[in-house]
Amino acid sequence: MFLLLPFDSLVVNLLGISITVLFTLLLVFIIVPAIFGVSFGIRKVYMKTLLKIFQWATLRIERGAKEKNHPLYKPYVNGIIAKEPTSLEEEIKEIRRSGSGKALDTPEFELSDIFYFCRKGIETIMDDEVTKRFSAEELESWNLLSRTNYNFQYISLRLTVLWGLGVLIRYCFLLPLRVALAFTGISLLVTGTTVVGYLPNGRCKDFLSKHVHLMCYRICVRALTAIITYHDRENRPRNGGICVANHTSPIDVIILASDGYYAMVGQIHGGLMGVIQRAMVKACPHVWFERSEVKDRHLVARRLTEHVQDKSKLPILIFPEGTCINNTSVMMFKKGSFEIGATVYPVAIKYDPQFGDAFWNSSKYGMVTYLLRMMTSWAIVCSVWYLPPMTRQPEEDAVQFANRVKSAIARQGGLVDLLWDGGLKREKVKDAFKEEQQKLYSKMIVGNHEDRSRS
Repeated sequence: MFLLLPFDSLVVNLLGISITVLFTLLLVFIIVPAIFGVSFGIRKVYMKTLLKIFQWATLRIERGAKEKNHPLYKPYVNGIIAKEPTSLEEEIKEIRRSGSGKALDTPEFELSDIFYFCRKGIETIMDDEVTKRFSAEELESWNLLSRTNYNFQYISLRLTVLWGLGVLIRYCFLLPLRVALAFTGISLLVTGTTVVGYLPNGRCKDFLSKHVHLMCYRICVRALTAIITYHDRENRPRNGGICVANHTSPIDVIILASDGYYAMVGQIHGGLMGVIQRAMVKACPHVWFERSEVKDRHLVARRLTEHVQDKSKLPILIFPEGTCINNTSVMMFKKGSFEIGATVYPVAIKYDPQFGDAFWNSSKYGMVTYLLRMMTSWAIVCSVWYLPPMTRQPEEDAVQFANRVKSAIARQGGLVDLLWDGGLKREKVKDAFKEEQQKLYSKMIVGNHEDRSRS
């Protein structure tokens, strides 16, 4: 027993030295640079190294699959049905002509008319522009993450060993490191904003609050190994305005807040999120709503209007889509943010899925599972474009203004501009959409009756 004591003491000393060295490296190379907003370029070297490994692995897999005659990729299907834009009246006229040979002005209902609606329904299912926007994009290349492409099969021992080594690095080294950084960033945010909140209002408090927020968000960005490229920073949102951006993930907030100082808008939560919100609002005028207040559109609009009318207050950060989209498109913007009359600062965010998919499918994964997936990915790589400020034109209503801003974001980010409401992710199609087709058909039949009676 006594002979083991020196060995135990040696192990304890080595463990203590290892923890000290790890913490020192963490402090010197990650936390301190994050505090001052500088980078040593380690993440970019890391990204370039990963790209070379991904390219080699993909080429090796393609060669091995070709030798063994294994199907590597799914057949390419773009999911779009080629069709000429025609009206309901023209299409039914064509169906009647090819079927019964009767003219369109026949006042009676024709059984062949049903085929038009059947075909439209099948086309809508096959060319579903909504559902496919809420599923993660599957990559054709392999980034050593089994969840990004399920078609790759066993090819060689070297590739299997490489994948296993990647699992060890991501779960045994990167994950603990990132959790430690996230814990550090959140702890500093709660502590720092609470302390700053006790200071009297003034320039000193605003200055400290700004730098505490930026410091903590930058540490959290490092916790995701996020590599962000910001474009056109001269267009960054200013006080008294509203910043609107496309929404892919909850980390969109961290991505933007690590480069700017914003007032957040959202519902009051409980638990850890509630603790963070209560601490943040002490140092900065964020706009938090009770659960019962969120449904009151007039109350929300009034609170936001009061905020933006004070030009000394921070720009509000809003995601008008109201839900997360898989970063392939931009869906309908809710008009509430565009009725206020404030200057709107559009921002386009585009993620690179090669290193990790940032999309949060909230109907499939909880927040904890999602964060675990993010922290076990290789990195989060994205580009952010600050677009020139936009104001509502005299002839525009709120919906038209929202669509103009949405189109500008989609165009800059290389995203598909869709008119559909992202709320269809969880809700059924509104009856108004169904009734629209019924009204068109009814108007066509009734109109024919009226025309014949007049003649």
